[in-house]
Amino acid sequence: MSSIVTAEMLKQQKIAVLFGGDSAEREVSLKSGAAITNGLVKAGYNVTSIDTQGFNLAELTTQGVDRVFIALHGRGGEDGCIQGALEYMNVPYTGSGVLGSALSMDKVRSKQIFKAVGLPTANFCVVSPEDYNAQTSAEVLAELGNKVMVKPAKEGSSIGMAIATSVAELDSALLHAFKYDKQILVEAWLSGKEFTVAVLGDEVLPPIQMETPHEFYDYQAKYQSNSTIYHCPCFLDDDRRAELKNLALRAFQATGAQGWGRVDLMQDSDGKFNLLEVNTVPGMTETSLVPKAANVAGYSFEALVERILTLSLVEEV
Repeated sequence: MSSIVTAEMLKQQKIAVLFGGDSAEREVSLKSGAAITNGLVKAGYNVTSIDTQGFNLAELTTQGVDRVFIALHGRGGEDGCIQGALEYMNVPYTGSGVLGSALSMDKVRSKQIFKAVGLPTANFCVVSPEDYNAQTSAEVLAELGNKVMVKPAKEGSSIGMAIATSVAELDSALLHAFKYDKQILVEAWLSGKEFTVAVLGDEVLPPIQMETPHEFYDYQAKYQSNSTIYHCPCFLDDDRRAELKNLALRAFQATGAQGWGRVDLMQDSDGKFNLLEVNTVPGMTETSLVPKAANVAGYSFEALVERILTLSLVEEV
């Protein structure tokens, strides 16, 4: 059984790193896949890297792949689709299962779950093309305040996101977001500091506080800017840091996430923590957040990817 399989035994297996794919986050996934592959090779694993764009998953069996490290961000890789296919093929994989992946990927349903179990999250509305009309934006702003964040429900890396402070801006933001998703999350604006907390098995890594001159932590701030500052350990006292870590772990568990991942949060104007989302396949590039937190916790990049791989054992039955 999984409890007696060791890292040394895993080194006798053939590991496939799946990356790339067809999602809007393909560019980041290509970088994550390359970094993970390199890390596993350095750690002594037998690795093959596979760009899933146009790839027939049945070839995993013909290539003799024993286990998969999922480095696919966004649709098709982080939403339960690839997880379901791998389970059908009886191929163990890293990270969350079908349900945890699907729920965490869906920002709307994640927030509904947070509210249902009593976890703090900003007030929100959901808008779809079918119920969008000339009055929608005015009604949403009246309910949520005069500044909101617009997010496609099932995209990551801040793709399709925008800030709106007027009816005209919200109309424009919604029409743009509809290009990415049929459900759009509109969230009350949070004006406080932004944090992210990585989870590795039953271990919660040191929280990171992000500081950017951008109005919010957008795609450019995440992957292209040299002006973003990361504070780890973050500027919180021990009690508040413990509160943040506990909240992140509860959110991770609430959506059914497993193995490893990252939870994003922000403070409101009163300093209260509010949950944003759970990421089940976070970025693993040289500028990504999970490796930064892991490094502070004492993990080299090679040790981090090895730990994630060994955590895939919990998926075996």
